[in-house]
Amino acid sequence: MTSKIAPIKIGRKQIGEKKPCYIIAEIGSNFNGNINLAKKLIKKAKDAGADAAKFQSFQVEKIISKKGFLKKTTFQSKWKKSVWQVYKEAELPLEWIKSLSDYAKKCKIDFISAPYHIEAVNELIRHNSPAIKIGSGEITNLEFLKYIAKTKKPIFLATGASNHTEVTQAVKTILKLNKKLILMQATTQYPSPLKDANLKVIDTFKQQFKINVGYSDHTPGITAVLGSIVLGVCIIEKHFTLDKSSRGPDHAHSLNFDEFKDMVTKIREMEEVLGDVVKKIERSEKETRIVQRRGIWTNKKIKKGEIFTKSNLIVLRPNHGIAASEITKILGKKSKKDFDSDIAIMPKDY
Repeated sequence: MTSKIAPIKIGRKQIGEKKPCYIIAEIGSNFNGNINLAKKLIKKAKDAGADAAKFQSFQVEKIISKKGFLKKTTFQSKWKKSVWQVYKEAELPLEWIKSLSDYAKKCKIDFISAPYHIEAVNELIRHNSPAIKIGSGEITNLEFLKYIAKTKKPIFLATGASNHTEVTQAVKTILKLNKKLILMQATTQYPSPLKDANLKVIDTFKQQFKINVGYSDHTPGITAVLGSIVLGVCIIEKHFTLDKSSRGPDHAHSLNFDEFKDMVTKIREMEEVLGDVVKKIERSEKETRIVQRRGIWTNKKIKKGEIFTKSNLIVLRPNHGIAASEITKILGKKSKKDFDSDIAIMPKDY
């Protein structure tokens, strides 16, 4: 069975069904405002097996209303700072994009970012980002989606905290201008409960939109990640840090180096075990198939010209000659040679 959904090229890789899963290390704000740490995270993401290191690109005054968050929120209680201050500390200066992109190329890993305003989009295009991620919060910002779609870059569209109508509207908006879209199932909570992963919608997205689907995971551990691989996602995005105890909004629910590397290993193992949709004899089964299958054997001495019957034949393991399923074709035929007891019947023997 061949795929009906065409792959999309990201950098040098083809992303899609029956292709190796494209794994993104979401660094987010975990560089702690330090460009050298950002570069170290890029290098370590590569060492852990990631295909891309991802950041977020924004200037806080272009995405946050100070007055809008004066009222106490759950996030403010959790962060112990104002939303404005948390976002301000998480800013990745746009002038860093060239340096980080160049460094990623040296490390042979893709540099990808989620821009949150037009200036950030323009900077990513200027430095030839291989793809653009659209964060879940922008899914109803349709004019912004159109602007990104017109760049003709491959797009990863996250769908956290969205209903099906909103996702459909966003997908249609982008596809009118750009067919290189990968839809990302996501749950916008950090960390998000396993029970909220809703992985079955992955198949719904595939069937409805006929496009490739990925998964941006914020759950603890990698259970949901491996489940999404079984469902056929072509991209996995997971938060990545070097120190889970470090200060900042994302470190605690990120995977550290060893955990991320283990996730990559298990993803690759899962891809291997999934196999194909066609049932076949595997290479490792070829000897076992002979040992465990029954063949047709003589049950007593048989003379040349004698008729093969149920009384002088028996089906036994192993199957060295003719399979047990063929015995009715042999019964009533004449033997072409003399047989001792306990001899496998071969096609040339009747």
